[in-house]
Amino acid sequence: MPAPETATDLQIGDVAERTGLSLKTIRHYEEVGLLPESRRSPGGFRLYGEPAVRRLLLIMQMKPLGFSLEEMADIIALRERLASPRLSERTRAGVVEQLAAYQALADEKLADLRRRVDSAERFARELQQPLA
Repeated sequence: MPAPETATDLQIGDVAERTGLSLKTIRHYEEVGLLPESRRSPGGFRLYGEPAVRRLLLIMQMKPLGFSLEEMADIIALRERLASPRLSERTRAGVVEQLAAYQALADEKLADLRRRVDSAERFARELQQPLA
């Protein structure tokens, strides 16, 4: 395998190891646009920087809440727009409002997930009890 181009470049296997995602999943996220297209080494290997790893870790945080790929892409785009120093105050306010709506949705999804976990834990405890 060729060496990465720079000290910060990671090959897809290294990214998979750091994130716990499969190579197939990383490639899929790239294909659907959640992850920008990777650079390539002279030998054709995918190369990713730290921003790609951070984005994958963010996607992994959204996944258990059941966000769709489109919602994830929108959230990522909104967060990136918010980080832009050239954003007008009016546009910034709109982006913040959209992110607040996603925050409320995440809170709802998290509450539902907690209810489901509580139910699963009750069931697991019930299995430990002998039948009467």
